[in-house]
Amino acid sequence: MRGGVFLDRDGTINEQMGYINHIDRFVMLPDAAAAIKLLNDHEVPVAVVTNQSGLARGYFPAELLDLVHRKMNDALSKVSAHVDGIFICPHHPEAKEDKYRIDCNCRKPKTGLFDQASAELGIDLHKSYVVGDRWSDLKAAVKCGATPVLVLTGYGAGDYEYIGPTQVVQPAYVAKNLMEAVTWIIEDMGI
Repeated sequence: MRGGVFLDRDGTINEQMGYINHIDRFVMLPDAAAAIKLLNDHEVPVAVVTNQSGLARGYFPAELLDLVHRKMNDALSKVSAHVDGIFICPHHPEAKEDKYRIDCNCRKPKTGLFDQASAELGIDLHKSYVVGDRWSDLKAAVKCGATPVLVLTGYGAGDYEYIGPTQVVQPAYVAKNLMEAVTWIIEDMGI
């Protein structure tokens, strides 16, 4: 099995705006699509792994989440890029709907979404990288045996400065954005 790259969505691929509760609030970060294309060009599987508790809290409907992912995929296709899968956790302990109010195994930093993506896409987690802007992404990476990479977009700069120094888990690499992270990953993979 080959390694892959697991990407957080909000703050890593698109601008961090809190909850994306309207389609107009989904704005791709500069060079994010080009970074994903670079992974595609090197035949590295790419999975988006994202907590979406806004769905559980009733801030937006499931249909909007589908629209957002369609908009993301459309933006990627404009540069001939794609992701191999999108894996979401819609759960939260304070969910308005019973079906979302569960203690799941998929909410990052838990590893359920990574296990699912690994099984569906044939990815070896121990040869993989997790890129995100929060320490929950980095902790999930370590728990599933992947290499943690922090981007300074989204919450990344603040987390790096104020949360990071107190954490046991540390990133293997800190990148200013997704393109810099992907460039480092490709070099680290030796491809």
